[in-house]
Amino acid sequence: MTEQGVRWTAEQVLALAPDDASRKAGGRLGGAGPWSQIGGSASGSVWGLCKGSGSNPYRTVVDLTGPAYKCSCPSRKFPCKHALGLLLLWSAEGVGEPGEAPDWAAQWLADRAARAARPAAGPVDEEAARRRAERRAARVGAGVTELEQRLADLLRGGLAGQEHAGYAAWEETAARMVDAQAPGLAGRVRELGTIPSCGPGWPARMLEEAALLHLLDRAWMGVTGLPDQLAATVRSRVGLPASGEGEAVRDRWLVLAQYDSVSPDGRLTTRRIWLRGLAGGRPALVLDFGPPGRPPGLALPVGLVLEAELRFRPGSAGLRADLGERSAAAAPCTEVPAGVSTQAALEAYGAALREDPWLESWPVVLGPVIPIPGELGWQLADAEGTSALPVPLTGAGSRTRGGLWQLAALSGGGPVTVFGECGHRGFTPLTAWQPGSSEPVALS
Repeated sequence: MTEQGVRWTAEQVLALAPDDASRKAGGRLGGAGPWSQIGGSASGSVWGLCKGSGSNPYRTVVDLTGPAYKCSCPSRKFPCKHALGLLLLWSAEGVGEPGEAPDWAAQWLADRAARAARPAAGPVDEEAARRRAERRAARVGAGVTELEQRLADLLRGGLAGQEHAGYAAWEETAARMVDAQAPGLAGRVRELGTIPSCGPGWPARMLEEAALLHLLDRAWMGVTGLPDQLAATVRSRVGLPASGEGEAVRDRWLVLAQYDSVSPDGRLTTRRIWLRGLAGGRPALVLDFGPPGRPPGLALPVGLVLEAELRFRPGSAGLRADLGERSAAAAPCTEVPAGVSTQAALEAYGAALREDPWLESWPVVLGPVIPIPGELGWQLADAEGTSALPVPLTGAGSRTRGGLWQLAALSGGGPVTVFGECGHRGFTPLTAWQPGSSEPVALS
């Protein structure tokens, strides 16, 4: 243990890297050689000067409670190789006794503290907000009516011609949904348009997605008559911002998985971070986004525990949350999360669907289970052999075969604990724990 809290492992540090090149470069800078004026504070920050190719060393500072980074280098990667190298040095050797930060580091840390302490915005004009909401609802309603006509034309003309029709018409429809201020509908329309090029069985998948989109349209048309929680889910799925304050939950949150996905048009990178409260057991999904060419800013290594407050958004089956104030620096978890059977996983997903019929998957820790390859695909079977879940290899959320063989190697033919997403296509494994080890392994 250091004065800055429990040290991270090298693997947890390198999990923050935006790409393989940064991971390798950060590893080369993880020794004491290029660094000077290294220090840290008891509140959870480290800093240092890294010798570069120029005459002036790069000023690097990391706030461990974020983690957040600042470096004077010109890199557009986040975190840069210097921040990774400093963290690796800290994780391996520490930075000595806590001391006072130099001016360049202290100023940045003080600015962060000031922003966190900044009071909330003043009262809003409720009447003006109501009128804006009514105008937007009218635009969304017009967009929904147009989308319903598009779906009716699709079914009237049949699905057979969609494989050769191209994507342009669906992109045009998605643009119309953006104009109607319904970005959630636009995203689903884009996904629908990509299905004909997704391999065997695409007509069934396209019909399923069209049915879910039709259900969302009909739910919006009758949203005022729905129960409050379901109405909030419908508004969220359409793309309207959440109204009202969500529930705030303070706990020690275990980071179960983190992975990125890119939108069909390549314009947005979405980072999904799965958390579970160690005291309450509640799952949470934190999303962060990055523009083209840049990864999302929030990065939480798998296996760390954050003592923090999460603010859960209304709707979305109670999963979506925003990360709030943190009480302490993150520390590695020393226990393997408890798993459930495959049958219990399906029951949990089914219960969540009652709150959000458009939910693709539900976060579940399975265990003990055994990965089983086969001619018809992979399965995760209960150790008792009573039931199993298939692992999707195509479509959204599928795993690469390399990641599955990685899981099989960890298993060695025996039972393992696996975290992943349980949905209507099966179970997508994301993280695994070997028997007798609390060190999580993120599956590729």
